[in-house]
Amino acid sequence: MGELLALSSAVSFGLTHFVAGLAARRTAGVTVAFYAQVCGTAVSVTAAPAAPGAGALTAAGLGWGAVSGVGTGVGVAFLYRALAKGAMSVVVPVSDVTAVAVPVVIGISLLGERPAAAALACIAAAFPALWLVSRGPDRAAGAAGREVHALPVPGREERGPAPAARRARGSASVDALIAGAGFAAHFVAIARMPAEGDLWAITVSRVVSVAVVALAVLGDRAPWGLPRRCAPHVAAAGALGTLATVLYLYAARAELMAVATVLAALYPAIPVLLALLVLRERLTLLQSAGLVCAGAAIGLIAVA
Repeated sequence: MGELLALSSAVSFGLTHFVAGLAARRTAGVTVAFYAQVCGTAVSVTAAPAAPGAGALTAAGLGWGAVSGVGTGVGVAFLYRALAKGAMSVVVPVSDVTAVAVPVVIGISLLGERPAAAALACIAAAFPALWLVSRGPDRAAGAAGREVHALPVPGREERGPAPAARRARGSASVDALIAGAGFAAHFVAIARMPAEGDLWAITVSRVVSVAVVALAVLGDRAPWGLPRRCAPHVAAAGALGTLATVLYLYAARAELMAVATVLAALYPAIPVLLALLVLRERLTLLQSAGLVCAGAAIGLIAVA
């Protein structure tokens, strides 16, 4: 049951990123992320008191909810910061793999989790799946959506990227690692939430994430206005994001955190498949290999 919940969470996370990506074609991505968090918070506030057996928020739930919200906000802020400096084909895989590696290490080394052999094979297959399926075109997208090119130094033959470009790429990789650590904190915090008042703890997470992403909007000087035609996509992204988080919460209770996180984190395969089927985009060879690895990971956990 835990595996099914985690995979359902992955589908919901993937749909979230797909519809948010459609909205981000029309305005700044961090603005889309902000309003998606707001919509997700509204869904959580509405659902928490109506949930069967909903208890009161505990101190532990408040604390883990706050950690989760800060992690989400930091992850979003540093991911967009990294994308403004470096190639998407590097930034996204680095952040995705970090977001999974940290909970796996914590689960196995600190919490004493001992996945079965097939589950360990699933984890091993998931890392290349995440890296490969997340790789898009090898471009560096600037803050305004322009490609960033290194400028040659006059009077000197260039051998590789200019120093400024190399520094930007290095900085982007650091930002991607921080983003991944933020998302990892979100995964770990959700998994550690107590059963009593758990949906209220998720509401706390959403509220805190709204505040942190708002700071990112201010820091990036992104527009606060949202085009009307983006509203349905953003609302759907927010609702799906909350659903994905709730599904992951229950998956992490029914399954080892290391396994639940790996399965839920396979979500990048969903927008890639939807881009292929809905937008008629073409897969790269690396993305195709990543989908094969993701399928292998799911098959391995099915027989675990």
